[in-house]
Amino acid sequence: MEKTVAETIRNLSKNIIDKNKGIIIGQCLSAVGWVQNTVPAQKKGIVELPMTDVAGAGFAVGASLAGIRPIFILRFQSFLWLNASPIINHAAKSKEMFGYGAPVFIRAIASEGPSSGPIHTNCYHSPFAHMPGLPICAPMTPLEYKSIWKTYLKSDLPLLVSEHRRSYKEKIELPDVVKNNSKISLFLISASRFEADKIIKSLKKDNINIDVFHILWLKPFKLKEKYIKSLRKTKLGLVVDSTYEICSVSEHIAYKLMKQVMGSKVLNYGMNDRSPGCSPRLLNGTPDAKQIVKKINSLLK
Repeated sequence: MEKTVAETIRNLSKNIIDKNKGIIIGQCLSAVGWVQNTVPAQKKGIVELPMTDVAGAGFAVGASLAGIRPIFILRFQSFLWLNASPIINHAAKSKEMFGYGAPVFIRAIASEGPSSGPIHTNCYHSPFAHMPGLPICAPMTPLEYKSIWKTYLKSDLPLLVSEHRRSYKEKIELPDVVKNNSKISLFLISASRFEADKIIKSLKKDNINIDVFHILWLKPFKLKEKYIKSLRKTKLGLVVDSTYEICSVSEHIAYKLMKQVMGSKVLNYGMNDRSPGCSPRLLNGTPDAKQIVKKINSLLK
């Protein structure tokens, strides 16, 4: 039977705890369905923190330095700001400065919608990409999560995993789509990836074919040959992410793609530069299929 992303995360977490090599650290782990059913419902290996908000990363990084492989859960990515110092000033620099790694697995969970509001809406992986020694990925499928987990276990570096609540019930994989006569190359990150089928079908009605690529690793971002080949064909690209458009990973990726394929035009697209609200008119989250199609049509004019 196929497993969801949530079930995959829970099983991987339980396995490392049962082998006495890991622990899970975070706030409210046993509340509200054990973090969307991603945490095993058990006492062993579960360290529930008080509502200190700023102290969790210090415990997690310290545990990683003591030989444990901790999974540090941030129920909202906005808590990355409050926990930044131990992550970027010790865990990320430890290997380079002291010769020993700090392999903490950071599960930062993105949220959006009316219940998230101005504080908890957004992915915040972009600012953390500026720190050397901190790989960043955004897995949205079960197999992707297994692959980044294997990468983590083989390394002694910390890993920032930019999760999104929209992924947890997903079972299917998200394959790239390449057409011979595509007019634009679309690169999708985080929850924007779940809009791919709707985008393809909507544009198909106007006889517009597109290439679609699903980006898992944000840092390091590898320029795959299929990306370059697609851009040489279309000469036009769009990188979409679930975070702010300005000063972002998507903007950096767009620049790298455009620099690699001279003569191409690659833009990025994401959240507007304003704080989200709770009312419908103030929402500001992942661009949906309708918005992305509109953006693509404007670029094709």
